[in-house]
Amino acid sequence: MATAAELQVRDRVFIGGEWVEPSGSEPIEVINATTEEVMGTVPACSPEDADQAVLAAREAFDAWSRTSREERAGYLSAIAAGLGERSEEIAATISQELGMPLKLSQMIQVGLPTSQFAAMPKLMEEVVWEEEIGNSRVLREPVGVLGAITPWNYPLNQIAAKVAPALAAGCTVVLKPSEVTPLNAFLLAEVIEAAGLPAGVFNLVTGVGPVVGEAIAAHPGVDMVSFTGSTRAGKRVSELASATVKPVAMELGGKSPNLILDDADLAKAVPDGVAKCFLNSGQTCSALTRMLVPREKLAEAEQIAAATAEAFTPGDPFEASTRLGPLVSDVQRQRVRGYIEKGEAEGAKLMTGGAEAPDGLDRGYFVRPTVFSEVTPEMTIAREEIFGPVLAIQPYEDTEDAIRIANDSDYGLAGGVWSASSERAIEVAMRIRSGQIEINGGAFNPLAPFGGYGQSGHGRENGRYGLEELLQVKSLQL
Repeated sequence: MATAAELQVRDRVFIGGEWVEPSGSEPIEVINATTEEVMGTVPACSPEDADQAVLAAREAFDAWSRTSREERAGYLSAIAAGLGERSEEIAATISQELGMPLKLSQMIQVGLPTSQFAAMPKLMEEVVWEEEIGNSRVLREPVGVLGAITPWNYPLNQIAAKVAPALAAGCTVVLKPSEVTPLNAFLLAEVIEAAGLPAGVFNLVTGVGPVVGEAIAAHPGVDMVSFTGSTRAGKRVSELASATVKPVAMELGGKSPNLILDDADLAKAVPDGVAKCFLNSGQTCSALTRMLVPREKLAEAEQIAAATAEAFTPGDPFEASTRLGPLVSDVQRQRVRGYIEKGEAEGAKLMTGGAEAPDGLDRGYFVRPTVFSEVTPEMTIAREEIFGPVLAIQPYEDTEDAIRIANDSDYGLAGGVWSASSERAIEVAMRIRSGQIEINGGAFNPLAPFGGYGQSGHGRENGRYGLEELLQVKSLQL
């Protein structure tokens, strides 16, 4: 069942290798997305707490950056093992905080971050740490103290995507997780403490973005910021970081097109596209939220999409039959319902779903799985990131029109192309301005670079690319 066994009260944060009492005052309540009940509390840290965490990371950096790669790899493997040992606890916590069905949480919300840490030792061997170019010796060194600010939708995975490569690179870390889903970060901190990581290498502070996040981004002792979240918040982080000319890696919003070409098998392409849109109740930055279909096949695509959506049964994430959990919060639920109402008001054709609560689910932050059709490029639901289980079907006239519609966006994070010919799909994909594109439903690869174009951000995470993002280059002229 979705109710927590007991209230998870966290009244200390992890700074300098110790659990310390923060100077911040009122705790932040963490709400169970299914029951709408308080399931725990975390500290609302102050800028002074962030400063202490940065000082601890700064002090630890010199020694940690000079440890051998083999030693760092050993710590990373130990952390991966520790996450594996506590996987059931972590999955249950995230399913309560966020609302993702438990089976999916076990595979995605725990499996992916565990693999992030486990993969690092091998990835460290792939990096060219030193090379000779003429009379120069070129070295790759850690960027320094990393300020990591992470989102609520894939909470532990987005933490791991920053912390694992940072530790591998020889950086020290100050982490501020989302205050909406923060409890899993404390479990990671306990795993890191148990692994014996030297004091100050990893530090955890909690609180709201405008207080703690901004203090980290602006801090002169932070050498680089890695931020995942909304484009609006990302602009603010960039603004603050610019005062000390520190680099910023950003993974921001998306409005990703899924282009189904005229020779594609709709029976395969459309259900796959609906599932990619609805994963994590649509709370996925790379969700394929715009389905582009040939106008002559629109009616068929509509029928398949509506039927597929209606099979996404909303319910308690701890029930085996549930395919769609609640949204993360009341704020998010109201936001998504507002977009559904706006879609109807602007003339989009509602195929299934709607703004009202699903039958029998008056408690919990649930939204009906929703499909719109006849969505035009200027409509709000075609342009803005909804972050809910809402699919917009956009008809197109020919391939050139489809590519134009696909690229008519401020974002460029992800996409998909379907065709009977993989070569044709690849040719079209090469003309779409997005950081990663699925060909005929190609599976997500956690070792491939992840990041976007345009207002979806800059920099790359995951795999060797995520590790190299946290290294800087030095030349020794011999």
